[in-house]
Amino acid sequence: MKKPILVIMAAGMGSRFGGLKQMTAVDDGGRVIMDFSVYDAAKAGFGRAVIVIKRENEADFRRLVGERIEKLLPVTYAYQELDSLPDGFSVPEGRKKPWGTAHAVLSAADQIDAPFAVINADDYYGFGAFEAVGRFLSEPRGENEHVMAGFLLKNTLTENGAVARGVCETDEKGYLVSVTERTHVETRPNGAAYSLDGGKTFTDIDPDTVVSMNFWGFSTGILSAFREGFTDFLKNKLPADPMKVEYFLPSVVTGELTSGRGTCRVLPCAEKWYGVTYKEDLKGVQDAIARLEKEGKYSF
Repeated sequence: MKKPILVIMAAGMGSRFGGLKQMTAVDDGGRVIMDFSVYDAAKAGFGRAVIVIKRENEADFRRLVGERIEKLLPVTYAYQELDSLPDGFSVPEGRKKPWGTAHAVLSAADQIDAPFAVINADDYYGFGAFEAVGRFLSEPRGENEHVMAGFLLKNTLTENGAVARGVCETDEKGYLVSVTERTHVETRPNGAAYSLDGGKTFTDIDPDTVVSMNFWGFSTGILSAFREGFTDFLKNKLPADPMKVEYFLPSVVTGELTSGRGTCRVLPCAEKWYGVTYKEDLKGVQDAIARLEKEGKYSF
């Protein structure tokens, strides 16, 4: 059985960081969060990485990140491009926005020939999450058995503003039933709360609620669902909002669950998530990484 593949969604990094040249280091060695994810993946037994980027960013990306992480795992690149569409479809005039996370995975499909995990490039997940998902993917599975790393909401919040989180419902056996996107979740004096009206009113939410941080593990059988779902998206969802609507990864998983074609096991992770949602978050991420390096968790 082939070792699992790590697919890293990095095509949006240029816009989020104000351009790849401004990508902020999180340790004294100039490393970014992705360095630590690839380190953890290699340690957890992943065999190679496929990094989804914008073609125009390739030279900068290889120089700033790729040359380092290629020493940890074999790396290939896939390109998420706006005009990468099925036959019969074209980019709406004036559209600049990428097609979303599910399209990012679809962009790498021709390089995926083994069970694979998908992560965001700029989220720190921790070794425990890679170990759990990697173990699941390394065991014999059916073509439609998938997995998600489930984080506790309280371990994913920032004190510096609101975040978007996918709130998960699971059944009594630990399988995913649904993911509900909450686009405005805040730390509150009594724990956490979400708002549906831009912060005017809030509803409390249990800080121990399991949420998705876009760390998924898939059998290869789901790739056909990504392709079919994208065609359906272009036919039925795009016309309503041709400039902004996106094809999101959780929608593919939801389709598999509601149709009964696939299952998704939620693996609870006690890891603390780190990310730079706001510029004020950076110092906390750097301090956490420094502590982990001092504890010997990382040795580059």
